Amino acid sequence: MSLSQRLVRSYVGQLLTVALVLCAGAQAEKIRVHYDKSIDFSKYKTYGWAPIGAVAHPMLALDVVGAVEGELNARGLKKVPSNPDLLVQMYGAVDTEVSMTSNNPIYNATGGIPPFDPSMTSPGNSLYWDGYYGNSTVLVHPGQLIIDLIDAKAKKLVWRGMGSEAISPNNPDKLMEEANSTVSKLFKEYPVKK
Repeated sequence: MSLSQRLVRSYVGQLLTVALVLCAGAQAEKIRVHYDKSIDFSKYKTYGWAPIGAVAHPMLALDVVGAVEGELNARGLKKVPSNPDLLVQMYGAVDTEVSMTSNNPIYNATGGIPPFDPSMTSPGNSLYWDGYYGNSTVLVHPGQLIIDLIDAKAKKLVWRGMGSEAISPNNPDKLMEEANSTVSKLFKEYPVKK
């Protein structure tokens, strides 16, 4: 291959990369919140965190935890070390897809982690459905942040916020700003009014 052919190929490759980055940046952020419409959310006064395992971006995870706590505290909920009304469970991905099995015991009443795709829910746009999910796999795609609020006593998912956007994984400051913005937008829908 001649030098001019290699230069043309390199130039075309760079143009495609730039086009892909621009298209990804142009994608609008998607915010979706789903909740159990039969629940009186005013009964929840306290929250605590479900155990968080190892994460690929620990500083980002700490920042998101702080943002979630700030939003919940601003809405009158108090963090307690034991016996909370709500458990907060968080899932997110930056660089690669994250998968987990759906038999998490903190979701016993819903048979494990419900799928993150709301199109898989029952009619009425609710999060609840019949059936047990056993050991099926739940995927979180890069750019997704999912925050679940689980009734701690019933072990039942009552509120889910899902944010999905094009992110800046190579710019830690921008990534934290994007994550904090997503958390803020998700909690605009909480507390749920009847």
